[in-house]
Amino acid sequence: MQTPDLLIIILFLLAMTIYGIWQGRSNRSTGDYFLGGRNLPWVVAMFSIVATETSVLTFVSIPGIAYRGDWTFLQLAMGYILGRVLVSAVLLPAYFREGVTSIYEIIGTRFGTSMQKLASSVFLITRILADGVRYLATAVVVEAVTGWSLSASVLVIGLVTLTYTLSGGIRTVVWLDSIQFVLYLAGGIITIGYILQNIDIPPGEAMTHLLEAGKLKLINPDMHLLSEPWAFFSAVTGGILLSFASHGVDYMMVQRALGCRNLGAARKAMIGSGIFVFLQFSVFLLAGSLIFIFLGGDPGVEKDREFASFIVNHLPVGLKGILLAGVLSAAMSTLSSSINSLASSTVTDLLGGSASLNQSRLISLGWAAVLITIALGFDESDSAIVILGLQIASFTYGGLLALFLLSKSSRNFSPVSLGTGLVAGMTSVMLLQQAGIAWTWYICFALITTIAIAYSIDLLAELFTHKNRQ
Repeated sequence: MQTPDLLIIILFLLAMTIYGIWQGRSNRSTGDYFLGGRNLPWVVAMFSIVATETSVLTFVSIPGIAYRGDWTFLQLAMGYILGRVLVSAVLLPAYFREGVTSIYEIIGTRFGTSMQKLASSVFLITRILADGVRYLATAVVVEAVTGWSLSASVLVIGLVTLTYTLSGGIRTVVWLDSIQFVLYLAGGIITIGYILQNIDIPPGEAMTHLLEAGKLKLINPDMHLLSEPWAFFSAVTGGILLSFASHGVDYMMVQRALGCRNLGAARKAMIGSGIFVFLQFSVFLLAGSLIFIFLGGDPGVEKDREFASFIVNHLPVGLKGILLAGVLSAAMSTLSSSINSLASSTVTDLLGGSASLNQSRLISLGWAAVLITIALGFDESDSAIVILGLQIASFTYGGLLALFLLSKSSRNFSPVSLGTGLVAGMTSVMLLQQAGIAWTWYICFALITTIAIAYSIDLLAELFTHKNRQ
């Protein structure tokens, strides 16, 4: 990096840190620290949801998808919008009606504290594995675009994020998430503008060229639904269920909606986030398509490094610094959200909400240390670990979603039947993976399996008890 780019990044990191420390003065209780006093503007919560689900891997790999292929990835985003409509209609009303701090309190109220702790533990394990190794993969990308060492990338991202998260709590996290979302989205728009100004053909002709080459295809008519994840029905259905689960029963996502003033505001934030994710993906897919034209379709660019390579090798000084700040923004928004949600679930679900504000901060510090240790403990050669971490949510989301849907049933399920169903749901995903079934169906099969096994065991236990009484 040249000096102006480095200065932009340093100023960005300092601004994030100073804002977090300043904002931290407004926290008076754990309610402020974990839910922002339930007074977050819905627009800010919406942008925070989008920023939280957008990691550096999304930032750099979505353009790569368009560079190598087409725009059929947007089929998944179509499903995301519908999935969030389901969250807003089915799950959010209960969260606000019960006034919960952690969504797993719903499970505790319905099925007992043991099931609440089990659901929270599944969430904690999912987040530790998924975000710990995603943090590592993020640091690998930051290393590539900044020239820092892997360890330095991990520590810089981690320490700056920890400082503002520890001090400011969720209010700081969501406001900075919003700023960071605008910054990295601006990075995609800047890329589009720069390329259109620096290619030899008019914008209209460039788009015509992409259209004729099949690079703008949106719909995949493939009918191999179970084996092809990007077949239209498979992708849209997978997107619906993934979004329904991730934004309905993953506390890291739902936490932002719970911080809104009321149910109406939370619904706006939730559904609006799906629309903005669709727009965000469209921007970065367009950027990737235009990079394809700019580089002449060079096949020698490393997979998933197309955008990073363009930033490093082709953007001028100043613009490069802004884009690199966007990369760091995507990294920090995900990590900060993970730290705060892990601490909140620990305090509410495992400790019964008894921790003080300072104790909550110490718990946040502990979870940050865990995530940093995981990232430092592996290296780039641990690709299997990275893949496992990125896919782990597929193993647990279906089972967790099933628990929340079963909580709406009038049947009093035993913890044994629910726990067995949850394990069976996760096991079914492993079997599907071995059978070569597309990952877009994992949550669907896990959801059905968990519900079916829970009902079956509970009915068998009821019949057995009835027979013994006779």
